[in-house]
Parts: sequence; C-alpha cells; structure tokens
Amino acid sequence: MNALAHLDPVGLDEIVAEAALLTRVDRKYVVPRAALEHVLGGLADGTRVLEIDGERRFVYESMYFDTPDLLSFHMAAQPRRRRFKLRTRAYVDTGAAYLEMKTRGARGATVKERDAYDITRRDELTVDARADVADAFPAIGVAPDRADDLDAVLKTGYRRTTLLAPDGASRATVDTDLTWLGADGSGFLLPGLAIVETKSGARASDVDRLLWRAGLRPAIVSKYATGLAALRPDLPRNRWARLLRGAFAETERAALPQSAAPGIRPTYSPTTSPRTEEEPCSPAA
Repeated sequence: MNALAHLDPVGLDEIVAEAALLTRVDRKYVVPRAALEHVLGGLADGTRVLEIDGERRFVYESMYFDTPDLLSFHMAAQPRRRRFKLRTRAYVDTGAAYLEMKTRGARGATVKERDAYDITRRDELTVDARADVADAFPAIGVAPDRADDLDAVLKTGYRRTTLLAPDGASRATVDTDLTWLGADGSGFLLPGLAIVETKSGARASDVDRLLWRAGLRPAIVSKYATGLAALRPDLPRNRWARLLRGAFAETERAALPQSAAPGIRPTYSPTTSPRTEEEPCSPAA
C-alpha cells in the first residue's frame, strides 16, 4: 500500500503496551480496494505502522472449529446472548500460533482466552485444548461433552498491516488478500476487498472519521460466520444479507487457485504439519 510507505515504523513491544492500556471499542469496515489508498492517504501526521525485520505486511491464518451441527455459527447467526467462537491463529511469517476462544455469557460480557499453541498442530484440536474448551462451555450453557464434537470447519487467510495513532490512543488493522477455504476443499478470495478494523476508546478514532468521510460505515462482518454463509447458501444469512448480496456476492469472488493465497493451503487435514520457524513472535492481535 503506497499510502503507508512514508509512515514511520513502530515496534511490536510498543503496539502491545499501548493495546494493554486501551479500553477498546472495535468497529469493522468493508472497504473496496479501489478506495483504500485514498482513505489511507488522509492519515494524520505521526501515524506509525508496525514493522518487524523491515516487513510491514504479515500473513495471518486462522482455523475455525465448530460442531457438526455448526453450534458456534448458529449462535452467532441468531444471535444468542450466550455464544462462542473457537480458532487457532497462526502468524505465518514468524512461526507463532495461538488457540483463541471468545465466549459471551448471559450478561453480555465477552471473554477472550488466548494460549500459545503448537503451530504444527494448528489445523486440529489437541486433547489438552479440548479439555480447556470443555471447562469453558458450562459458563455459556453448553454441555462439556460437546467439545468432543469440535472439528476444523473453515480456514481464513489474509495479509495484515497494523497502524498506531500519533497519541497511541487508538490503532487500526488493514486486512487484504482475503481468502476462505472450507473443509470440503471449496473456497474463494475477494481481491477487490479489504477489511479495516479500528480499536479505540469511547471516542471514535481519526481512522473512523476518515472512513466516515469516504461514505463508509461500520458493518456486521465476521470472517468465520460471514465467510461460511458465503460458502454455504443453505445456512441462515439474514444477519449478513447486505454483505452477501454485495461485497461477498458470487460476482465479486475469485476462485481459490491451486497455488492458494497467502497462508492458505489448497487442501488440509488434521495431520498436515507445516514448516515451523524458530524464535516465534506475534505481529499483533
């Protein structure tokens, strides 16, 4: 992205330290790639971009797990007050991986648990991982033994750039080269689309205002649920109907090539073991 080439770099440690101090309000935007350069060209002076070893765009890969009846998906589609989302996230450039589980309880509070994970097993749930999930399920009204039913359902991949505001009070991520791959081997990519997520305090960030001035508004979009609904027309679509008729419509998609987009293998199985890199670190959550 040429609009970011002039920005000064910021290191991972500072990004993590600023994020730890932030009470976040997250907003997601679906942005046409054609408009992205113009929007980012208006960033405030002093905005910095995450840089590690000279790189500013990092390959992310997430594997989402669900039950055969897609309990997690349907909880999000309804949506239910109590729900969960479970994934492994791999930072492909650095060789780090994590198991992440988000749960929302009866009172609406969201809890995100994140533990280091063996990157060579990121396409499956280990015995220990299933035990941890089983322990967390009762808090959202799910029977612990449902953890035994969980399996890999959807893999996503993208390249992420992370921005930090001049005052450190907000940050934003820009995801491009978005890909989806289903368990049956079907998949698609959206070359003309970016997803921008802002993370700020109670006050909207400068990036939010840039997007608003460009006529863009926050969208209800989930890489897991929206992507799975795009792959599976038989699934409930009402919550993401506008996106599925627009940005995620079949006319906007490209076929996933055999060479596959960043971070995505054309096919996968729980026994596949990708290359592991040494000295892992995570670019940014």
